[in-house]
Parts: sequence; C-alpha cells; structure tokens
Amino acid sequence: MTPGPNNLLAMNNARCYGFRASMIGSLGRILAFSAMITLTASGLAVILYASETVFFAIKLFGALYLFWIAFQLWRSTSIPVTDSERHKPVKALFKQELALAAGNPKAILIFTAFLPQFVDTSASVNTQFFVLGVTFLGLEIAAIAIYAVFGIYLRQWFEQPKMARWFNRGCAFVLGLSGGNLLLMNRQS
Repeated sequence: MTPGPNNLLAMNNARCYGFRASMIGSLGRILAFSAMITLTASGLAVILYASETVFFAIKLFGALYLFWIAFQLWRSTSIPVTDSERHKPVKALFKQELALAAGNPKAILIFTAFLPQFVDTSASVNTQFFVLGVTFLGLEIAAIAIYAVFGIYLRQWFEQPKMARWFNRGCAFVLGLSGGNLLLMNRQS
C-alpha cells in the first residue's frame, strides 16, 4: 500500500487513461511479481540474492528506468485528460508496469526474506508458497485498484494544466528519489 513507483504509476495511468486501462496495464506488475514469487518458491532467488553481478544489473536497470520515467513526467505537457486518453495503448502501459516491477530488486529481496517465514517445511512447501503468492497478488491488485480510484478521483483537479504539471513534477520527483535510493541500496537493506 505504500506510495512507491508502481502505485504512483497506476494512479497516474488511471488519471490519464482511465481505471480500466490502469488495471489492465498493472497486470504487467502482477506478471513480474508472479515470476519473483515463483523464483523464491523454487529457491532460485537465493542465487540472485547471492550474485553481486546479477543484483547490480537489476538494480542499475531499475534505477535507470525510474530516472527515465521521472524525466518523461517532468517534461510532459499538461494537456487535459480528455485529450490524453487517446494516446497510449494498454499494451504500452502493461510493458511500462512490467519493466518497472521487474527492475526493482527490492521486490525479490522482500519475497526472499518475507515469504519463507510463513512456510512450514513439514507440510507441502509448494502449496504454501502458492497460497502465499496468490494472497500477496490479490492484495497487490486491491492496492492497484485503490490507487487507480484515487487517480480517477483526482482527475477533475488535474483538468487545470497548472495542477497537472505540478502533479507530474511531484511524481517525477518521487520517482527520481526512488531511483536514487535504488542506486544506493545494498543487498542487506
């Protein structure tokens, strides 16, 4: 539920392209998180966690992508929402969410550190990981919907170009900070 890069992106996509487009686009995030949960369940996440090179590559990709989105948001024109709704296909929103989630090494670290704590090794580990994964993804979809509704709610406020510009720049600032934080992150944090 924290207002991280993916949630801000879902809110902004709902504001610009509508609730449905934001929800469908956010399935890219769900796909990335599903892959990370599967890696965690299969034990491959431990290898990723142990490999400094892989961790650095994911971290660098994620930070650069956050900086790119922040740069695009900062420079974006503040056109009324009704005009912008026709510009970006849902497929592009899906790819954007997928790349943003996949480039976040914090997610794989969270899954690696958090999910195994709730697994009883004397029972079916795969079933437990499946239930935990589906539960997490369900909660993630609920968070996406809440942020998307918030984006729709703010739509009228952002019909004024000045307000839209401030919102874009505020989101760009937060995304830029997230990218900088990602670059400074080490595997132990």
